[in-house]
Amino acid sequence: MAKPKILVVGGGPGGATAARTLAEGGADVLVLERSFSRAKPCGGAIPPLVINEFGIPPEIIDCRMKYTTIYSPTGRETDIAVLGSKPTDKDFIGMVRREVYDNYLREQAAKAGAEVIEAKLLSIKVTPEGVKAVYEEKGVEKKIEAAAVIGADGAYSMVARALGAPRVPQCVAMQYRIRLPESQMQEWRETAELYLGDEVSPDFYGWIFPKHDHLSVGVGAGPEHSTKVRSYLNNLVERAGTKLKDGKIYATEAHALPMRHQKKLAYDRAMLIGDAAGMVVSTSGEGIYWAMKSGKIAAETLLKFQDNPVAANLSEYEKIWKKQYGTMYRFLDRLQNIYFGDNRKFEVFTQMCRDVDVQRLTFDSYLHKEMAKLPVTSGLRIFGKMAFNFARWYVPVLRPKPSPTLALEG
Repeated sequence: MAKPKILVVGGGPGGATAARTLAEGGADVLVLERSFSRAKPCGGAIPPLVINEFGIPPEIIDCRMKYTTIYSPTGRETDIAVLGSKPTDKDFIGMVRREVYDNYLREQAAKAGAEVIEAKLLSIKVTPEGVKAVYEEKGVEKKIEAAAVIGADGAYSMVARALGAPRVPQCVAMQYRIRLPESQMQEWRETAELYLGDEVSPDFYGWIFPKHDHLSVGVGAGPEHSTKVRSYLNNLVERAGTKLKDGKIYATEAHALPMRHQKKLAYDRAMLIGDAAGMVVSTSGEGIYWAMKSGKIAAETLLKFQDNPVAANLSEYEKIWKKQYGTMYRFLDRLQNIYFGDNRKFEVFTQMCRDVDVQRLTFDSYLHKEMAKLPVTSGLRIFGKMAFNFARWYVPVLRPKPSPTLALEG
């Protein structure tokens, strides 16, 4: 008896991981990836947890970032070492190029037995009886019937629309790829920079991340400011100043990212993962790990119920996800509301990042994807320091004088 066909729409980190997991479990899998050559605009940061859990080989990692400098709107600097509460040689953030990383993951899915093709999804219909899709491969229109589908097709997910999932708010990320002389690139191999301020991004931050032979210089902007994203990016380049003066921009890339999570992840014969499920972390824009992890859990659930992939069964994926990560997502959403939104909040955020307990809490959570535990005394001290800094920046008589070249507005 033939195995039921499983369709995965999208061959990025989430889709490729789901396909590999399904194929290794014996499923008959077809992956539709719109473009094998398109490089998604992305900071490309992954924690060692990704490397260990998904077996990413060292040669895929361009750089191991161990130090970060955060610049506040008024130019105040906070230097941070990437260290957890129990420092190890794995305390770093890996930097990858998505065109290299995604192709590697697709190759692994194909080696496991999945059929991975470069094709554009034209239409899809999901009913309790099955999945019917039409796609275009090399100019030829083709049809497929499948027992179930995993939607891994990004912020503009066609699968999500077919399921009636609501359209979530989106931000726009834009980046320049800037090539520096090799002598200057050496200075960036283990370090990155983050820039805060309304002129760079009212909603998020600007970044400079090292890659194999260039720097990724980018910004993100929410829906109300997305039309200004290129101006924000140019402001970031200007603000970085002499650090980029000998660099040459050789590529400009932009992409949409979801800003809110889908409440419903599982349907009859269908599941949403990664960006299609809105799983980008609001504070950092991180999405690679969450796409891969959701792809793995969704695929494992589908393997368990592939003979009866109804919503009641596939909702096990949703329950597992919310139990493991729901609290963390809610915490990070609240954190963004507290620290992002105007220049004074950014100043408080920069100041709080100097606190050792805050740094350890942040990197324990980032490196291990768990809510780090904090002693009550440390928590009270952090809260007190946060209250003091908010008063310092929001009460006019207490506010520090701004730099004459970087005036603080508002």
